[in-house]
Amino acid sequence: MEKKQITLLDGSIGQELVKRSGDRPTPLWSTVVMIDKPNLVTEVHSDYFNVGATVATTNTYPVLYDRLKREGLENDRFKLWKIALDSAIEARDKHGYGLVAASIGPLIASYRPDICPPAEEAEILYKEIIDELSIRSDVLLIETMCSIDQADGALRAAKKVAKPIWIAFSVDDFDGSKLRSGESLSGISAVLEKYNPDAVLINCSRPEAVSQSVDIVAQLGFKFGAYANGFTKINSQFLKESPTVDALEQRKDLSPRDYTKFVLNWIDSGATIVGGCCEVGPAHIKVAAEEISSAGYQIV
Repeated sequence: MEKKQITLLDGSIGQELVKRSGDRPTPLWSTVVMIDKPNLVTEVHSDYFNVGATVATTNTYPVLYDRLKREGLENDRFKLWKIALDSAIEARDKHGYGLVAASIGPLIASYRPDICPPAEEAEILYKEIIDELSIRSDVLLIETMCSIDQADGALRAAKKVAKPIWIAFSVDDFDGSKLRSGESLSGISAVLEKYNPDAVLINCSRPEAVSQSVDIVAQLGFKFGAYANGFTKINSQFLKESPTVDALEQRKDLSPRDYTKFVLNWIDSGATIVGGCCEVGPAHIKVAAEEISSAGYQIV
């Protein structure tokens, strides 16, 4: 009998860079480090590959024109995209196999779909980064979509390039049946049917909520997966303008083995793409890789 195949994502990129760089977190904490210490980015990707991950997610999540402009870095965007792609590709090639997933985050701010531009405007704003990243990546990974309209805007732009698209939605930390916008998670079915992405994921929410979401997404008829964060919750301080990651609290009850229990449950529910998000590091992915293999699955 052929083993079920699982794609194992990496984990946190931005926070790993902050921890390793020793720099004080800023609103673009993971971006400036690419200019000052680009070798660190390659190191993080390599560490994830070395513990069993099969995907390098580029360090481009917040490297968007509108976010860079607030910090006076908008003219560096092509340079930053190149460094991020170079780092992921170098680590992948050194490892010998794997995918490079081009990370594309929300416009303006994470978890704030209320201030995101409408889909028609978002499509235009996303076009440049999607066009650029799609040239050298294997997959477009649209992350942390918190409303249906937010997802619509990103998918409008992504569908115009010939690359596989994975789209990840973030849900309420304590009610996985709802997007962070308050909309029903099941309501994403219309936008998914409209654009037909290659995979639908749940990301950057508490793993307990992600487990609830996975059961819902499993009914939508798409290839699906999940990767949770290790925060206690996304609090009100982080929802203010230009937040820094030190406004959030890391959980103390989510060891690599504890996290892996959630991962295995998602796989049991049918997920075929799993990994980690913020505060889920190489140690977590290492245990996940070991336990996934021990459970009889093939990591690809």
